[in-house]
Amino acid sequence: MRACEIAVVGLGLIGSSAFHALVRRGADVLGFDPLVLGEARGSSHGSCRVYRRFNFESAGYTELSDAALKGWRMLEAASGRTILMPTRVLEAGPPGSKMVADSRAAARKDAVSGPVTGAEANAAFPGFRLPENWDVVVQESGGILLAEAAIRAFREGAEHRIILAPARIRPVAAGIRISMPQEVILAERAIIAAGPWIAELIPGLARHLKITRQTVGWFKPAKPELVRYGEFPAFIVEGEKGVVYGFPDFEGRGVKAAQHDQGPVVGADAWHPPPTDELETVGLTLAELVPGAAGPIVERDICLYTNTLRADLQPDEGNEFIIDRLPADPRIVVASPCSGHGAKFASAIGTMLADLALDAKLIAPNAFRLDRFSGVAPPSS
Repeated sequence: MRACEIAVVGLGLIGSSAFHALVRRGADVLGFDPLVLGEARGSSHGSCRVYRRFNFESAGYTELSDAALKGWRMLEAASGRTILMPTRVLEAGPPGSKMVADSRAAARKDAVSGPVTGAEANAAFPGFRLPENWDVVVQESGGILLAEAAIRAFREGAEHRIILAPARIRPVAAGIRISMPQEVILAERAIIAAGPWIAELIPGLARHLKITRQTVGWFKPAKPELVRYGEFPAFIVEGEKGVVYGFPDFEGRGVKAAQHDQGPVVGADAWHPPPTDELETVGLTLAELVPGAAGPIVERDICLYTNTLRADLQPDEGNEFIIDRLPADPRIVVASPCSGHGAKFASAIGTMLADLALDAKLIAPNAFRLDRFSGVAPPSS
């Protein structure tokens, strides 16, 4: 039986980041994932994600965002690849919008500039047609995270340590057995970052998670000159039918847009059938509020969000990260960063996971701990 010091099960953005951090530190690490890079499954597939330095979800994420930004720049320098393309991020909502107010509160005063009303946003970026009295905030330090490029950079030079096979885990006295169809490997410790499949590997976690199906579309813009990269921002708009986010046309494929609101609850393998009318709300919102980006759908894709429900032992608001050792077996580190707003932090979270796997004395941040969930807490909790 082959052996290794640390196994990383799941090599999306988070798992690949942890894998990269461990390789850099000289750890004896193997990575496991059944998906070929570029395959249209898994929470990290596809070309891009929005990077927001300041996050309406929590002002507490700013430190994590800054650590992630440093990590992305280090990855670019080491790999010679473009990973994070700078862009402004515009957020807009009706007067009194909590989303806009929370983003403003999270931002330092010198980190936002430009339009503060819908009228000013329309004048600055003619691709919008926001109600003139809407609240607006514009982050100058946002970006477009090139997700697939980042994963390639994380794995570069260590591809021989990656095993493309489905893996199951079983703790035994000697370590963590990693079972695959053709082989069994014994690891001293394991990091589990399996996205929507994580509950299949961590017993008791399923009832604390929710997987939702999110349909993404690329729209052929009515006025392409108004939504070009460098001139038009990434955006999040809080319309009557929900929150819609989008990118400037930076690939020549059109404007990528989708609902940020969580979609229908599904299972971990709900990638088919292809979406049909699931983008209707997005199209209507673009036509109303971002007409420069509106147009026929030219491509579709499916993403799955994996989010935590509200914790039951140490109550939180839900949709919060899990970054912690498994209370019942500290040899296992669990990572379930909430899809939809976890990708931007991947470079920092991967480092946190590597730290937890290498340093048994390190304690996970309280907000991200597993013992807030009864399904995986030790019996004494």
